[in-house]
Amino acid sequence: MTTRRTLLALSAASLAAATLPARAATPMHVHTAPSCGCCHAWADLARARGHAVTISELVDPEEEKTALGVPLELASCHTVEAGGYVFEGHVPFEALEAVLRDRPDIVGLAVPGMPMGSPGMGDDPAARYDVIAFGGAAGAGRVFYRAGTAQPFAG
Repeated sequence: MTTRRTLLALSAASLAAATLPARAATPMHVHTAPSCGCCHAWADLARARGHAVTISELVDPEEEKTALGVPLELASCHTVEAGGYVFEGHVPFEALEAVLRDRPDIVGLAVPGMPMGSPGMGDDPAARYDVIAFGGAAGAGRVFYRAGTAQPFAG
């Protein structure tokens, strides 16, 4: 027998569940450098954030990155395809998820090189480095996000 108290509790639980932010897991394909541990560390962090991750190893990194639209001067160790965008290197998830949510007119984001403290390279939230948007409205590249700063999103 359903009591009034049970009905109220079920209604409250349903309302609470409906107001929680929904987070769709965006599938990601990570192209890793051969035998690179930090590429896999970044992929593990993506999985921990709820993303469905598949991995393959780069065979000809320069050719494959160029085919995906990554300017070689912005290259890093791994390249990620997600939601129609390309993310090169140790892109912080706050920046990546903003692109997936807001859908700007760019090809993708890049963190050139392998900055210490970036996701997969020590995961230090105080680490400072720039995340560059490239392609589309960003052209050859512009700062999109400044990691380790009080106001990380560039205007």
